Amino acid sequence: MMGEFDAIRPYADAEVPAVLARLLADDAFLDILTQFRFPRLAGSLGWLLKPLIAYRLRREFRDVASVRTLQDKIEQYVDRTIEHATDGVTYSGVERLKPGSAYLFLANHRDIVMDPAFVNYAVYHAGLPTPRIAIGDNLLQKPFVSDLMRLNKSFIVHRSLSGRREKLAAYQLLSAYINHSIRQDGESIWIAQAEGRAKDGDDRTDSAILKMFHMSRKDEAFAEVIASLKLTPVSISYEYDPCDQAKARELFVRASSGRYDKAPGEDDKSIALGITGYKGRVHVHFGEPLSRGLDDSKQLAAEMDRQILAGYRLFPVHYLAYAMWSGRDPELQVPDATQLFPAEELAAAQAQWQQRLATCPAEQQPYLVLQYANPVRNQYRVKAGLPL
Repeated sequence: MMGEFDAIRPYADAEVPAVLARLLADDAFLDILTQFRFPRLAGSLGWLLKPLIAYRLRREFRDVASVRTLQDKIEQYVDRTIEHATDGVTYSGVERLKPGSAYLFLANHRDIVMDPAFVNYAVYHAGLPTPRIAIGDNLLQKPFVSDLMRLNKSFIVHRSLSGRREKLAAYQLLSAYINHSIRQDGESIWIAQAEGRAKDGDDRTDSAILKMFHMSRKDEAFAEVIASLKLTPVSISYEYDPCDQAKARELFVRASSGRYDKAPGEDDKSIALGITGYKGRVHVHFGEPLSRGLDDSKQLAAEMDRQILAGYRLFPVHYLAYAMWSGRDPELQVPDATQLFPAEELAAAQAQWQQRLATCPAEQQPYLVLQYANPVRNQYRVKAGLPL
């Protein structure tokens, strides 16, 4: 691997054994594993459980000498987590992806860890190589998190730089790495359509990210660069968002005070809740890889939005939220949930939705509704050919 990408790239096969050994000797990592595996006993018996867990994992992973073998081993744990926290994952459009081709997956962004995990799940179960995953350095505060993510094909996006020159250099490097990964290494890439999660359920593509793809190949036409990367829109739909209450609270605080300051450890809590919290059904849709170029980032962002929003799967809860939303769109013909879903499915959704509303403080409820209603508005505007 070229040295210029060493600061951001995922670990290569040759590095796997050493990084695994480092991880399994990391106290903070073993602490989290112990709490995750034995939440009730971790406090009083952690001193005893930690070395046992480390010993078991060292035995289980001692023959792992490549990223692929590691992913095969981890897959059973991922599948188990997914089975516990969802009512099933479905996917569509995966037949558009050709073996031996590398794609640049651009996806809507709702959950820090699970968005790429579900894309990986779909691609892995379709028998295709999993993509390399873009992850912000703001989430890598502990060394073991960085090791863990880079072992699992993640590369680092430097977001916490403040100087303009440093930012520019970081984007230039990122652009070069993404182009190198797809064109030279033949490895797909997953990246979110915007920095930060869409906390209000309004998924939009940030054209600055699309411009970044072109930065390292400025002397070539924008449309040609994008076409060469096989840019593919991906829509990830969660029936229920485990972090919806926290997002509603943040939106409310921001709207009423003009700012929101994260508490220490808040990202860690979001990550844990996002992984283990109940999501209902999840659907991942792969759109058409762009073969014809669009001449600028604004046009391209509009096309990405069109495909991502059209490919989003709307569940009963989305229609229930839309029906009670004060921001309903008078131009749109949105059918009632009773016209679209069987009575039993709808009754289950109504019970779950009422429960979510009941546990949300009254002043924050409009922001909970907004998260589930926005995808309906957006999809029906796209279907009607109306501007977003």
